[in-house]
Amino acid sequence: MAEKHQNQKPFEIPRPVFPKRAVVTGGMPYGNKELHFGHVGGMLVFADTYARFLRDRIGSENVIFVSGTDCYGSPIAEGWRQKVNRGEFEGSLVDFVTKNHEKQKETLAAYAISPNLFGASGLGRTKEIHAEVTLEFLQSLYDKGQLSQISTMQFFDEKAGVFINGRQVIGKCPVEGCTSEKGYADECDLGHQYMPENLLNPISTLTGETPTMKPVTNWYFKLRDYEALLKDWIAQLQKRKDVRPVVWKTISEFLKPPVIYVKREFEELYLSLKDSMPKHEYLEEKKKPSFTIAFETLSDCDEACRILTEQGIRYRTGKTLVPFRLTGNIEWGVPSPVFEPGSEGLTVWVWPESLWAPISFTKAFLEEAGKNTDAWKDYWCSKDSQVYQFIGQDNIYFYGIAEPAMWMAQQSSPEKSAEPAEGELQLPIIVANHHILFLDKKASSSGAVKPPMADDLLNHYTPEQLRMHWLGLGLGQRSVSFMPKPYNPDAKPEDADPVVKDGLLLSNVYNRMIRTAFYTTQKEFDGILPTVLPEEGVLADAKKAILEYERHMSKFAFHQCTYVLDSYIRNASKYMAKALGREERTPEESAQALSNLFHMIKTAGVLLHPMAPIGTAKLQEYLQVDDRIWSWDTIFEPLSFFTNAPHSLKFLPPRTDFFTRHESQFASAEE
Repeated sequence: MAEKHQNQKPFEIPRPVFPKRAVVTGGMPYGNKELHFGHVGGMLVFADTYARFLRDRIGSENVIFVSGTDCYGSPIAEGWRQKVNRGEFEGSLVDFVTKNHEKQKETLAAYAISPNLFGASGLGRTKEIHAEVTLEFLQSLYDKGQLSQISTMQFFDEKAGVFINGRQVIGKCPVEGCTSEKGYADECDLGHQYMPENLLNPISTLTGETPTMKPVTNWYFKLRDYEALLKDWIAQLQKRKDVRPVVWKTISEFLKPPVIYVKREFEELYLSLKDSMPKHEYLEEKKKPSFTIAFETLSDCDEACRILTEQGIRYRTGKTLVPFRLTGNIEWGVPSPVFEPGSEGLTVWVWPESLWAPISFTKAFLEEAGKNTDAWKDYWCSKDSQVYQFIGQDNIYFYGIAEPAMWMAQQSSPEKSAEPAEGELQLPIIVANHHILFLDKKASSSGAVKPPMADDLLNHYTPEQLRMHWLGLGLGQRSVSFMPKPYNPDAKPEDADPVVKDGLLLSNVYNRMIRTAFYTTQKEFDGILPTVLPEEGVLADAKKAILEYERHMSKFAFHQCTYVLDSYIRNASKYMAKALGREERTPEESAQALSNLFHMIKTAGVLLHPMAPIGTAKLQEYLQVDDRIWSWDTIFEPLSFFTNAPHSLKFLPPRTDFFTRHESQFASAEE
């Protein structure tokens, strides 16, 4: 084996520090449907890319990537009911969820998305473990005095004779400024929380009737008690370069002083009640159709809402913290612990149990691997470890407010802190993407614009064309539209397809580099890898690209990583054309040029490995090297470091591609 090559100068910029162990989670898709492009292109591809990067960076044995099907809740029960009624499905609710779960797993495999475990909160062994974790988690909150019983009004369908909640009710979100198209029982599809009685224009999906309201009692987490700690946490997040502004800005909106927006037509009635309301400030906004009243405390705001409601005054509340509901009476859910007499028969609301489901999945994976029952704590409760949660921005309320507050509540010390101690649940890093639009509109399975299914896209593109396109969109910075030409009615025949265009770096430029290197080696050196070391300038350029990529990846700037690759590969291609383009070369010159080129190919391959795993696996196969090629422990080493001389490359037949276009694109080109 060749001696290890050491570069002369250390890089001046401090390199980012990565944890010893890591958990990567991808937000759980609901079990009522197969995956649409938003699940894959808006979130799961990013989670997979980062998990693959960490496996290369800190060792695959130190990384657990989990996701799974969110099996419970009214969206699934209601989806199953509607399909059965329409004759579109035969079988039980469990059959329905199982079918969708298996289809979701198949789709992930088709896109080379590689969770260590893709579980299901309501199926098999993961169901059993998840029920145990749920019981322990809620019992701990109750024992620590963090739960309270609250009686609220719940929708009741008089015609059907049943309580209804979740997706069984639809109306308009009451939160001021919300642009949601769908408001459900106590949350809208943009994640805003409100009390059920505040939903505007509610309609039962069971009968189409306007439901009445009847009192029910449920368990709630005392979320409001954690306002000060959440503010401390937000102050910490604002200083971090690996936390996107959309995360802390969205959370901060819910931590502002509570306000109520009142319709201008009720101003006189409000003025007559003003003195009977808790202390507040009247904010004059003459050009708006409503006026604002601001309160110092949430309890004062609640009391004002009660008074306004009694007087029939229409209003909307601002974004604020509300007690976080933990239980409900829907039958399809994880059974809730019975804390006190009279609370029998409740199930856990799907949102809270989905927050700790990744813990359940981690435990399930480690059990499969033969680890002890407490091994999960090495990943979730150790300061040597870090949890990265990849989500869409609509879910920041749950992952950025409810979850960290419940994690803080689990701390053993009565003096809660925004900084957990060793051995306690550590606060995850939330990696939230902005919306991935479809043809410039927000697509939703329940909205007017229907998104294409992830599997359908594979009829037009290869998985790696789509992966590279989505990673390059810059969703960490802003909402971006996905504009696939076959789905775009406004696209002209001469227009370039943006997905295909982004894939050309690999299918054209990088492919040509690899093929040229192999064919030249086969022609001039009988397929034997030259043993001469790459030149210093080549090593330096590679190191610069590697460290730029690493810095961007540490901040989840995936689009910046694609820019680094684009620049590096195109410069390498120019070098190839210059060094191997002339016919008059000595064997020594050819060997040096090929050594340089193979180092460029190897470097680009390692950086591409998390993003384009299918093509890079084929590259590894033809280079005839083992998995050490991907390790960042030896990332600066030349290809000869991983081989014994003489080293034969696998014979590359003519016209062999490592990264290709979809067959449909060749057909359209011929037409």
